[in-house]
Amino acid sequence: MTNFLVVGGGVGGLVTARRLALAGRTVEVFEASDHLGGTVGRVTVGGLDLDSGAESFALRGGTVAALADELGLGGDIVSPNPEGAWLLPSNGRAVPLPKLSLLGVPGSPLAPDVRAILGLPGALRAWGEKFLPGTYGADAVSLGDIVQRRMGTSVLENLVAPIVRGVHSMDPHDLPLDRVAPGLRDALTRTGSLAEAVLELRSNTRAGSSVAGITGGIHRLVIELVNDLHRLGVVMHLGSHVESVEAGSIEVNGAVRTGHVIVAAPGLLGTPVTDGHLAVLTTLVLDAPELDRAPRGTGVLVAAGAVGVQARALTHATAKWSWLAERADGAHVVRLSYGSALDDHATVARTDAARILGVSLPSSAVLDFARVEWRRPPRQIHAADGISVVGETASGTGLAAVVGHAEITARDLLRDFVD
Repeated sequence: MTNFLVVGGGVGGLVTARRLALAGRTVEVFEASDHLGGTVGRVTVGGLDLDSGAESFALRGGTVAALADELGLGGDIVSPNPEGAWLLPSNGRAVPLPKLSLLGVPGSPLAPDVRAILGLPGALRAWGEKFLPGTYGADAVSLGDIVQRRMGTSVLENLVAPIVRGVHSMDPHDLPLDRVAPGLRDALTRTGSLAEAVLELRSNTRAGSSVAGITGGIHRLVIELVNDLHRLGVVMHLGSHVESVEAGSIEVNGAVRTGHVIVAAPGLLGTPVTDGHLAVLTTLVLDAPELDRAPRGTGVLVAAGAVGVQARALTHATAKWSWLAERADGAHVVRLSYGSALDDHATVARTDAARILGVSLPSSAVLDFARVEWRRPPRQIHAADGISVVGETASGTGLAAVVGHAEITARDLLRDFVD
């Protein structure tokens, strides 16, 4: 029977290992650090156990929800506050995000909430795309390409880019269209308009159903994954530094192990992790009664060049998740994301939060502070024959992408290695 060697204990590696083990295969996981789960983890701030990475997942494809259900967490899946998020444009005050949009692409370009962000000239340019041939831009590879070609630079820079930077920590031109917006290309060809394509896709999706969370935090998914792997007899080696990988074997801590290799660790296949994008997450626990009314809904996405703000996005977590508001007992939790390391990060985050939320936040309002950083690795889809790749390097960002790709990879391996 084939042994499977999973190098990397992030979510992609753990999901692949679990699916193989459920089929009765022998699996070992090798993780260089002292913990499993990769960027999906827990941090304690102000006495609250919070997510140190992702705090929600896309319901697209149903893969994460199905995994959570298998792990006994199905009853703890919760929807966010439907109030929605806001946008802080490059100039001007924060405004609610357009209701009829998909990743910022407006379904009704002349709607008042779109004109408030783009101005009339930008809105008219976007509205005019309906006169273009339906095939124009349909060959776009990235989300940024199709938006710029059909709706113009204003929509790209003022609506789409802030959302993509805040949610995916990527430039829209680096985000594959079919992965992040499946069905949009086909809907464009069918309707002849990108705006109509957005409305069609939105009509097929219940309001508020695009993302979900887990009561207690997404990090619970990793805890239950690890518990299940122990139950299935998967051996997980922490502090195991894999020096080299090749088809059929790995060298770890000076010893050679044989089996089919599945790489779930960025940087092992020749592309340095340092080439990836730095992501910094700052969490503040605040004593700020002014935030009781959630003045900016569930959070704010920030356009590049917004005056006086360095953050890419802010999530008002206690406004977004009712379970967290109950546990915070009157305190407020906000999470700010950055694309670079900063001096005196706590002060910068507090100043940014005050500017974004439109409230006064003196230093005395900060009850606790935490900062986590990691690098989002560059994509590495291809590997040498005989080596499989899972995780963010292969699937792209987001739990839905990582889990879905891991499940498909495990299924293909079970088909190819019939013992």
